Amino acid sequence: MELFDKIESTASFIKSRIKETPTCGIILGSGLGGMIELIENQTEIHYSEIPNFPVSTVEGHAGKLVFGTMGGKNVMLMAGRFHYYEGYGMQEITFPVRVMKALGIEYLFVSNAAGGMNPKFDIGDLMIITDHINLFPEHPLRGKNDSRLGTRFPDMGEAYNKELIEMANYLAGRMEIKVRSGVYVGLQGPTFETPAEYRWLHTIGGDAVGMSTVPEVIVARHGGMKVFAMSVITDLGITDIPVVITHEEVLEAAKIAAPKMAALVQAMIKTI
Repeated sequence: MELFDKIESTASFIKSRIKETPTCGIILGSGLGGMIELIENQTEIHYSEIPNFPVSTVEGHAGKLVFGTMGGKNVMLMAGRFHYYEGYGMQEITFPVRVMKALGIEYLFVSNAAGGMNPKFDIGDLMIITDHINLFPEHPLRGKNDSRLGTRFPDMGEAYNKELIEMANYLAGRMEIKVRSGVYVGLQGPTFETPAEYRWLHTIGGDAVGMSTVPEVIVARHGGMKVFAMSVITDLGITDIPVVITHEEVLEAAKIAAPKMAALVQAMIKTI
């Protein structure tokens, strides 16, 4: 099957299992599953049930779609994403975003756990992503372009929607939630960065680094979706003292910061 036909087949299956058409999509990063609790009238579909869907293999990713309402809007939430380092190709990683678009989703909210490289950042900070640097070894739009999915050469001058960023800053101020802003660097992983890599990535303009998000955002923009993304700073790579980072520590830091992120995203969805 061609990609377009796979997307239509999967979207058709999902439509048969849900009552309302979602307008907002949410992708949860490592340790951020607590946002699920804010969704009302839930319908769950596990990835293993969905035609053409990969299955998440990473600890901290539940591996299911959750449909329901949040902030008075119909939403679709991915509890667990797919990563390049798991062995999936870019088409597989970004396939759920294509399906979101086919379901009628207009706004995409993306979250992740990231390593901080800005010396002003602290562990547990929330960083609104204003731009990204793509250092993945493969591009999600590589190959023949299907004009039904988007233009051959999509503009990335505003990958992250400025109006949504302004809304987030305004609401965060009202809610007394401290937020940072910065540039996210996407790498393939699964190793955490070396001290020299952290210094280099900060030198080229990065404030945080992670192993996801960028491919999903590129495909979302290819499809004309409006994107907002946020990182939880779960570790710091800016000191001269080597620090051993574990995935378990990343998950723990993300879980502590998750309620603030969830509250902000809920407020944004309500405001849209």
